[in-house]
Amino acid sequence: MAELQMLLEEEIPAGRRALLDSFTNLEKVAEYCESNYVQSADKQQALEETKNYTTQSLASVAYLINTLANNVLQMLDIQASQLRRMESSVNHISQVSHKMK
Repeated sequence: MAELQMLLEEEIPAGRRALLDSFTNLEKVAEYCESNYVQSADKQQALEETKNYTTQSLASVAYLINTLANNVLQMLDIQASQLRRMESSVNHISQVSHKMK
């Protein structure tokens, strides 16, 4: 239960915030790259720098999405397990009540 609570209250919201922060950072990187390319005398070097920033940024976003997805899957697994236990308890109660009749 503590693990589920930690996922719901901390891990998943933190992952969402990190993705939102990443979105803001990607916009800043895009603005920098565009400005750098326009102002650069060496367009090839500016393009290579843009490619490097793009690769790093996309890898970072992919990592954040993977982490968030794993946390959501873990949350769903915990909830499914809780549902199975509840179902078992309900079935047991049903069987006991039928025997008492």
